[in-house]
Amino acid sequence: MALGTATGEYELRFDAGRTCLDLLATTHPEERFDSVEVLRAWITGAGLVPPDTPLAHVDASWLVGFRELRGLIGQLVRGGLNPAPWPSYDIALARVNDIARAAPPAPRAVRGQDGTLVRELDHPPECAALLGAVARDALELLTDPVARAGLRECEGDNCPIVYLDTSRGRRRRWCSSEVCGNRERVARHRRRAALARA
Repeated sequence: MALGTATGEYELRFDAGRTCLDLLATTHPEERFDSVEVLRAWITGAGLVPPDTPLAHVDASWLVGFRELRGLIGQLVRGGLNPAPWPSYDIALARVNDIARAAPPAPRAVRGQDGTLVRELDHPPECAALLGAVARDALELLTDPVARAGLRECEGDNCPIVYLDTSRGRRRRWCSSEVCGNRERVARHRRRAALARA
């Protein structure tokens, strides 16, 4: 499980099990999409584009689009964890369905420097195409009963991250054993040590 990709002053996580859930994680512990550079790093890190895809055309309007989609997916995923009949769920679902209609970026295979085939995009990706890919990932997750049954919210203190539990026995408790799991183990150790001293 990849913990994240350090890029400059920020760290992005790609360990929630699905691209749409990794998008939700960009709000914790604080807003990550605070610059176009971070969004570019996330798009590449999430695998929406091949590693060396030029993204110089990404601008602030893309931040608006990705933040909007993130909010909509959050409503759908959290609504699925805690079912409640609320009109905003249906509005979010309709909007994600609309976003998902955009055609994905067209890939092509080209020879790399060493002669092996590598994937690149036919032309620079459009915002709508990448948003559509993430929206389709969310719809696939929410309409797959097996995957949907694996959705969990992290049990870590103040951690709102939702992840896909694919562990054996579906007993995973934290978004990341190295992050929230480690914090819980340290806190437990401190509690035991304090009791022993008392």
